[in-house]
Amino acid sequence: MCPMVRRSVLVTGGTGGLGGAVTAAFREAGWRVVVPERRSTTAESAADDVVRLAADLTEPAGAARAVEAAAGDETVPLRAVVNLVGGYASGGLVHETPIDEFERMLTANLRPTYLVTRAALPHLVAAGGGAVVCVSARAALSPFPGAAGYATAKAAVLAFANAVAVEYRRSGVRANTVLPSVIDTPANRAAQPDADHSRWVAPAEIATVIRFLASDESAPTSGAAVPVYGRA
Repeated sequence: MCPMVRRSVLVTGGTGGLGGAVTAAFREAGWRVVVPERRSTTAESAADDVVRLAADLTEPAGAARAVEAAAGDETVPLRAVVNLVGGYASGGLVHETPIDEFERMLTANLRPTYLVTRAALPHLVAAGGGAVVCVSARAALSPFPGAAGYATAKAAVLAFANAVAVEYRRSGVRANTVLPSVIDTPANRAAQPDADHSRWVAPAEIATVIRFLASDESAPTSGAAVPVYGRA
């Protein structure tokens, strides 16, 4: 355990392929990491500077619970929120996509980002500033056929982060977004076994960029949309 932990970061989606790399990157830099998980148990556990707790981030109460766990220790104030949680689905063209499927992408990608960020902002302001990092996608700028709901939801995440950047800059809170292409995770390899995986971006590479955007080293940067495409 790092003896000089002074900051906390809340990482949503911290158990996924990208989330594990992001959690590790912050731990290596001495951050206290809080990772909410969507599971039935209500227990909270901490090990290796990582606090894990059950919270449904699609509901206001769950988002508030996660933020309170991250901000509850005044000796290591909450200074960063990393919004990784999301989802992907593809299907037909727009006229073939049921409204329920379209809205499911908004619920999976935008709603948790909004609820967690909304709950965390007062704590970041009270701590004297901090950072919000969101994960959009290349598809937000360059959509592809059959994923209108996903592309729309990721574009909304980007717009939301930009709104936070504008509204909270005078309070010292920055908001930036990373836009991955295809992330080289086991799940994506299984879904696309014939793709050229060498062109995909590694989770650890994205994690380094996210940690930088949350750190004091990126203090002048807010409202940025950072492409992390690898060679794709």
